[in-house]
Amino acid sequence: MINFNIPPFVGKELNYIREAVENKKICGDGKFTKLCSSFMEDKFNCKKILLTTSCTHALEMAAILADIKEGDEVIMPSFTFVSTADAFVMRGAKIVFVDIRPDTMNIDENKIEDAITSRTRAIVPVHYAGVACEMDKIMDIAKRHNLLVIEDAAQGVMSKYKGKALGTIGDFGCFSFHETKNYSMGEGGAILINDLKYIDRAEIIREKGTNRSKFFKGQVDKYTWVEYGSSYLPSDINAAYLYAQLEVVDEINNSRLNAWQMYYDGLKELEIDKILELPTIPDGCEHNAHMFYIKCKDMNTRDELIDYLKENQILSVFHYIPLHNSPAGKKFGKFFGKDFYTTKESERLLRLPMYYGIEGNTIQYIIKNIRDFLGSK
Repeated sequence: MINFNIPPFVGKELNYIREAVENKKICGDGKFTKLCSSFMEDKFNCKKILLTTSCTHALEMAAILADIKEGDEVIMPSFTFVSTADAFVMRGAKIVFVDIRPDTMNIDENKIEDAITSRTRAIVPVHYAGVACEMDKIMDIAKRHNLLVIEDAAQGVMSKYKGKALGTIGDFGCFSFHETKNYSMGEGGAILINDLKYIDRAEIIREKGTNRSKFFKGQVDKYTWVEYGSSYLPSDINAAYLYAQLEVVDEINNSRLNAWQMYYDGLKELEIDKILELPTIPDGCEHNAHMFYIKCKDMNTRDELIDYLKENQILSVFHYIPLHNSPAGKKFGKFFGKDFYTTKESERLLRLPMYYGIEGNTIQYIIKNIRDFLGSK
């Protein structure tokens, strides 16, 4: 069976985990936690990056730092993972979903401004498949309406928008290092802080509401409880696993981009013949080949193709059920305007196997099976 995903492994992970154990420092903020953070701050030109136990927790931290309160409204797309909304619902916010663009599956930047009310506090663009939202317009809207921008860049590590790393454009950014992502620590994430005024409070929130971070920096002679917070700090063992991949971050990125291009070139003829649609990468966007998806003509064709591929030992999947159609989405949110594309486009989308190290002959086999099936329809 051709797996849909295989977690990245480059060879040094076990050595670094052993080193973390031998250092007798396996809780958070050890050697490898600091190495990961400093590497990414330099690579992505970010003022501060803090590793977290998940992207979900990075989003929760961002919601706390943004001072989201009961009754506030937060604008985001409905086509996203539940964590994007959960982080703000837990603060008492009402989620306002707006439609997506059919070309990138990202939030439609032209639908945001009309959804703003006196209760709106933040915009949460989600960079689907590592392809950037139209951040210039989103940042302009936010500035004119005095709103915060929290980038959900869970899928966007190593992607850029007009030369800037995703996650570094808004007030906060959030990465995921889950096992399904391009770079992994099993379970993990990071919050990117792009305004220096938030750093001290972020470190306190991540350390259960204590000023423990200042204590270890020698800035206070003892640490104590000073704020609310939680345990958002990952083990140094997880960070050790991640750091091995960060050392070869460009190699992994280039490998995935090559695989993505092989899919694209092999399926382009079917798009020309209007049998399926391929991903769109707008000008100014540098993607990271987080995923390769196709869009079939309708949901039935997609589901039949999933079954056909499985019969031929290929695992493929559809993606999110739009949140506004879910019970919790109806309870905690509302869809502003009409759902022209969110549901319709999500029902056509099919994700193909994509992971670091996928072989060219595997991709060609998958392409052949897609051609065989869709060519007979």
